[in-house]
Amino acid sequence: MSTDRDLRDQLRRIDGKGYGAYKDIQGQYRFGFYTLYIDHVQGDPFAAPSRVRVLLDQSTARFPGDTFNGVSRNIGLCDYLTRCFHGAIRRNTKGSRGSGKSGAVAIDRPTQEVLERTSVIVDDAGVEARFVVALPAFGRRIAGRQAEAVFFEELPAIVEESLFFKNLDADALYRHVKTVEDADSIRGQLAGAGYIAFINDGAILPRRSGVDARPMQGSDVVCFKAPDEFQVEFTSPNSGVIRGMGVPKGVNLIVGGGYHGKSTLLSALEMGVYNHIPGDGREYVVSDPDTVKIRSEDGRRIEKVGITPFINNLPLGKRTSDFSSEDASGSTSQAANIIEALEIGVSTLLIDEDTSATNFMIRDHRMQELVAKSHEPITPFIDKVRQLYTDYGVSTVLVLGGSGDYFDVADHVICMQEYLPFDVTENAKTVARKYKTERSNEGGEEFGAVVPRAPKPESLDPSKGKRAVKIKLRGLNTIQFGENEIDLSAVEQLVDPSQTRAIAEAMCCVKNYADGTRGLREVIDLIMGDVKKDGLDGLSRRPAGDFAGFRRFELASAINRLRTLVVEQVR
Repeated sequence: MSTDRDLRDQLRRIDGKGYGAYKDIQGQYRFGFYTLYIDHVQGDPFAAPSRVRVLLDQSTARFPGDTFNGVSRNIGLCDYLTRCFHGAIRRNTKGSRGSGKSGAVAIDRPTQEVLERTSVIVDDAGVEARFVVALPAFGRRIAGRQAEAVFFEELPAIVEESLFFKNLDADALYRHVKTVEDADSIRGQLAGAGYIAFINDGAILPRRSGVDARPMQGSDVVCFKAPDEFQVEFTSPNSGVIRGMGVPKGVNLIVGGGYHGKSTLLSALEMGVYNHIPGDGREYVVSDPDTVKIRSEDGRRIEKVGITPFINNLPLGKRTSDFSSEDASGSTSQAANIIEALEIGVSTLLIDEDTSATNFMIRDHRMQELVAKSHEPITPFIDKVRQLYTDYGVSTVLVLGGSGDYFDVADHVICMQEYLPFDVTENAKTVARKYKTERSNEGGEEFGAVVPRAPKPESLDPSKGKRAVKIKLRGLNTIQFGENEIDLSAVEQLVDPSQTRAIAEAMCCVKNYADGTRGLREVIDLIMGDVKKDGLDGLSRRPAGDFAGFRRFELASAINRLRTLVVEQVR
């Protein structure tokens, strides 16, 4: 193995040469207390930065086993160390060291959620951090002395400050990993106790803004407090008994006036499929891991989805048993989104009337009188939500402000008043008995069949021209997959671009299992099984530091929105 002296000599030798000479430094080098791996050297100063790793033996890093043994604590520690490494970069780098972003060091930057990541790996053997370095240059000439400063001054300080247990705040570290472990423990207890979600007393649900997911601050912030009727408690491994509101299985309504916190509560449940950092305010807001937020999505492509439970008898004889569209309407897209979630194995649906198609949600008595059912293809959700639970065991949480007809089908009704929840189930039932709805049920006796679909492998080709594979990410919501752009802006439970990046790589694995007969759920289960066995690293041919854990639902959403997708229904 080469040494740090060898790297220094090479940087001095290539100083001032054309940028391509940087290729000579690719390899591994033994520094005093870690090994440096330069895995990939960028081709020019304006290309994606070079991929770099450092590896410390555990005999040097000295993280106690109880900080990383067990899945929850391991994910929590890796997340914590990623945040520490990011902070150490800010404190120890000098900014630009040449043209453009020369000399910039960066690591995957976590948000409020704690996700499995490939940015830091910890096990009994050691600690590995993966990051990128924009190798310094002046124009297209190598700035060797500046590169030397990055590798020999800045990087050792970053590593020592963030990857040695003795140099970290042990109390904060343990609080981080224990918080993650406690949240996972509560989430694991939900189903057996008859709940789909839990919100702890004292939680802070509102966020600072639509683009800032940190908790709202100030004297106006109202801490969550469970109503007595929904009060439950769970025992966590580190924090003991945690009390709060359990959201029961079944059909649940969240009602209340405008600006009283209905959508804020739903948003917290939506993000409850992920763990959160200490101080987020939603540390113990947890949801069933198979919870999916549903909305309408004008313009999305739909490929042979059996939306007959919701939509039938379209004009001109257009079939809905295997409905396809290049430009779906609000109602057909919302119907397809629900059926696709059922196909993959959803347990709970979250729906906000503000992001739903009105004609999909309700058809009142007067409209039924004016437009006969024989001329209305849509069976509204109100007539199917109960059957979803009785036929498929799928619970629903609905935010409503304009339709009391849903009182007839609800198991529980929660009213938000000045950001606090109240149980108004009995009041809602009394209102429903006093003011009986005159609308007719249009849903039939059963929900209807959910027909699996088998993807054709040739329709999932990411090649672009002569390039075998072309995948490019544009932020959180867009994947360039070969010749096709996938829009994920309506997939609201994606929270990190590194999730999207990993999903894009996972899509390349679909063709390994899709044989034209396997259903999409089976194909995705096989891919997720590989990820569980091999880790996120199994998605890439070389070590990647910018992958984050994702769910099968978001992977399915990306596949379903690929405009070249071809499927056949499996009956």
